[in-house]
Order: sequence, then C-alpha cells, then structure tokens
Amino acid sequence: MKNKIEYPSISESRKLEERAKGLIPALSQTLAKGPTQWVDGVAPKYAARGKGSKLFDVDGNEYIDLNMGIGPVILGYAFDRVDDAIKRQLDDGITFSLMHPLEVEVSEKIRGMVPNAECVRFSKTGCDVTSAAVRLARAYTGRSKILCCGYHGWHDWYISVTDRNAGIPLQLKDLTHTFEYNNIDSLIKSLDEDTACVIMEPAIFDEPKDDFLKKVREETKKNGSLLIFDEMWTGFRLAAGGAQEFFGIKPDLAAFSKAVANGMPLSVLTGREEVMRLLDREVFFFTTFGGETLSLAAASETLDIIKNENVIRHIFNQGGKLKEAYNKTAEALSMEYTQCRGYDPRTIITFNPEAGNPLLMKSLVQQEMIKRNVLWGGFHNLCYSHTDEDVMNIADAYKEVLPILNEAVLSGKIEKYLLGKPVEPVFRKTANFKKVPV
Repeated sequence: MKNKIEYPSISESRKLEERAKGLIPALSQTLAKGPTQWVDGVAPKYAARGKGSKLFDVDGNEYIDLNMGIGPVILGYAFDRVDDAIKRQLDDGITFSLMHPLEVEVSEKIRGMVPNAECVRFSKTGCDVTSAAVRLARAYTGRSKILCCGYHGWHDWYISVTDRNAGIPLQLKDLTHTFEYNNIDSLIKSLDEDTACVIMEPAIFDEPKDDFLKKVREETKKNGSLLIFDEMWTGFRLAAGGAQEFFGIKPDLAAFSKAVANGMPLSVLTGREEVMRLLDREVFFFTTFGGETLSLAAASETLDIIKNENVIRHIFNQGGKLKEAYNKTAEALSMEYTQCRGYDPRTIITFNPEAGNPLLMKSLVQQEMIKRNVLWGGFHNLCYSHTDEDVMNIADAYKEVLPILNEAVLSGKIEKYLLGKPVEPVFRKTANFKKVPV
C-alpha cells in the first residue's frame, strides 16, 4: 500500500453528518464510532463497506482497520464462510413464530467451549446479558448491591456509577459501587451482607497480579455473592473458551457478545445451572429477537472457525508484532511517554500526561495514521484477516508518525500540529470512583 500524499477527502462524510445534525442525537448509535472519538475535520465519519481487514468510507478511501467494528469483527469484514451461512439461513427466514433448531445447536457449541456454560441464553446486546446476570444474582441471593469493575453497558444499574448518569433515580445509584482492578483489599472492604454480585471484566489491558482473579473468586464465595465475568472483549479472543479458559477461573455467570458472531447482533449469557434455572419462571428475561436466526447462523459458523482453525494464535501473533513494532519505534526515539500494552489480540496505546495532554497526543497520532491509510483509534483490535502485509504497513506508518508526535511534544505545542478538533473522553472518570465509603 502506498502512502497518501494528502489527507483523505471526506466531503461525502461531511454531507451525511450535516443531514444527521438535528435528526440523530449525538449523531451516532455507538459512542466509540461517533464524531467525538475522531479528529473532526480529518477523520472519515461514515463507512460504506468492508472486506477482510479493510474498511472503505463513503468517499472511497481505503483503510486498514484497527477497530474492527469496535470488537465484533473477529474474523474479518464480509468473511465468506460466515456470510454464506447467513445467506443460507436467509433463504429459510429470519424470525419465526416458533423456536428454531439453531438455538439448541449454538447453545451446545457454546457449552462445549465455555467452562461455566451449564446453561445458555441469547439476546442481542452486551448490556442485555450483563443486566440479566445482575437480575439473576439479585434473585438468587436475595440481596441488592452490586460491585463492578470495568465497563458494562448503558443500563441504569451500571451507568449510575459514571458521570453520565442523568435520569437515574438516587435509590438506584446507591446500589452500585466500583472496586479497583488488582487491588483485592478494595474489593474485600466493599463486600457486605447485601452484596448480590461482583461483576467485572476479567482482564482489560492490565494483567491480573498476585492471583487477583483467584482471590476475587475466593472472596465472593466466602461472602455468598455471585461472581459474574463480563467477557465482551475477552470472550472467544483470549482463548476459545474466553478468560475462563485462559486464566482457569470459573465464575457463576458470564456474559458474552462482540466476537461471537463476527459482527451480527448476538449476546450470550452462560452460567451455573442452579442459578440459570431461575430463568425458567422466577426471573423474566425474554426478547422478541433473542432467537433471530441470521445471527445464530453467523455464530454457529464463527464458533466453528474459532475452535477449529488458528484464529486465536493468529490474532496473538499479529497483535504481538504490532505491539513490538510500536514500542521499538518509540524506544528508538527515546519516547518514554508512550507505550503499547495489553494482551496481544487487543492492545492500547498510552500517553503519559507529564509529557502533554494525552488526548492531544492521541489525536495527532490518529490524524497522521489516517493520512497513511490506517483507521486508528488508539487500540489494536486484531482479526483473522489482518495479514503480514497489513502489520508491515502499520509498523511502517508508526516509523513516520511517531517522529511527528515527538517533535510536537518537544515543541510544547501539540495543538499546533492538529488540523481538526481533537478527540474527547468518553467519561471524565474511568477508575477509582463511586467506591463504597469506608
């Protein structure tokens, strides 16, 4: 791939955005895809199509995509085997008046892959199944309070702990608190006799230290609270059986989405039969589209490919090479203030605020990576279709972009290098907040 001499033309994207203004609040259905997460004036705004690891915007520009639909596209865009499965099912119909065999077949496949999947239920989005898990925990334990660690969706019980919590009654806000990852004392101090569950992302970018996950499992059992793993990102990515297999820790309940169906809308709740059986009658969790067959057909094929091919090894290898390339380039330039870290299939680029405003640094790197045909949001989300050539092109782009960042940082005027409005934070506080008073 040859580097562009100029930044991409985004005239068609701009026209669509103007049509959306005044019509679509926040302009986007998914915050991470919306305009606040991209350098306004430089970055494309609307996608037209994708194939493999490539995304094409409405202006015809082609990019190597490092976001992959914000996680769901684990195999690649328009992956032939998955799309063929969807088309075959489409010939027979999408949603029916009776249950469909795919509900049973995909449940069996998940039970064969995920350690705690004694029972399985489907829905459409990640927050559907995290919220169902929380309701189940409350019903099973007879308790009310929730302790969480990570991001778990938009529903009241979770978003109440963020600074975007307008519209949520105070009584609900008082029922959810956070604890710190890799700080078992923060969990122990927060657990009490009314804690129904601990829900957490088993890993984000930091590795668990000092048997942290094992200790969380022990403390929740001791307290009579259920442990719920939010495996939106770790599921079918760290291992075929997700974080449970990777770390050897079995939670009471686990919630999955994203990678399970290569971009089709499907989420999965798994768990101990004793708990899950409350969904028979006591706990209500039903939705019209939970058994929608195109997504289940996509999941069936996606799971087979993940289980039987070298998907996990491939995304670890490609992600590891990208992480190494970024860090080597930064080290060669003595840029101690930036680093690529995390588990190889999904890594994050970090910027030390002592060197300058991290959002400005991120915005400048994004701006320059987009110029070099890489759709970059500060993460490396790898898929099965990322080739060695893709990795080489991204690594070469970093060799050009990081010197520009370093020059801007050393000048003390990063904003002077930006050609558009910088990206914004999702939440003003993302850690060490809304903790139980001690």
